[in-house]
This record gives sequence, structure tokens and C-alpha cells, in this order.
Amino acid sequence: MQIVLSHTSKTPLYEQIKQQIQNQIMNGELKEGDAMPSMRLLAKELNVSVITTKRAYEELEKEGYLFSAVGKGTFVAGQQPQVLKEWRIRELENQLEEIVLEAKKIGLTEQDLHDMVRIYYKEGDR
Repeated sequence: MQIVLSHTSKTPLYEQIKQQIQNQIMNGELKEGDAMPSMRLLAKELNVSVITTKRAYEELEKEGYLFSAVGKGTFVAGQQPQVLKEWRIRELENQLEEIVLEAKKIGLTEQDLHDMVRIYYKEGDR
């Protein structure tokens, strides 16, 4: 499992860890039943506090990506692809809501926002 943290990012470290683990589960790099490193080991490898890794793991457990077995460790939970996709769509909707609110604050029209989305969507095909 590879996690790269940016200490200059506005995104909190625990959130960066969480997002990267989610992505690795979604991409199939981490599979159902795979053992995760202990919170202490991951904290040591990433040079962060155990509190940071604990928070990331707890949120991933709460969202159903991971599960813990007392005395055995933390593992990737089994999820059907459509369930994982639904979670990602929900996350995307939350981000989109923030973007729409910000666009309204700065006076963008709905058409301006549509145009921006169309441009970024097309650039993603490259």
C-alpha cells in the first residue's frame, strides 16, 4: 500500500490518508480481506501521529471500507462494486454542492458553471 502525503495541502493529513485508501479499494489495489498495517506502523511509515492514522481508519470503518477484528487487526471490508460506487457518488454530490454554493457567491450563472464542467470533463479524456 502506497500513501503519499502533502504537508502543504489544505486537506488534513487524516483525510489524505483516508482518500488514498478509498481510492486503492475502489481501484482494486486493496481487496476484500487484505490486512491493513497497524495504526502505529502506518503512522511511523508516514511520519504522522497515531491519532492521525486512527482517525483515518475510524472514518473508513464508519463508512464501511474497513473492519477491525479484536486481536487480529484491521482489514478491507467486502463491498459490492455498486455499493462503493454509490458512496463515491454521494461524496461527489457533497463536493458539487460546495462548488455550486461557491459559484453562486461569486456570481457565476448556471450556464457559466455548465460550461466550466464541460471543459473539465472533456480535458479528462486526454
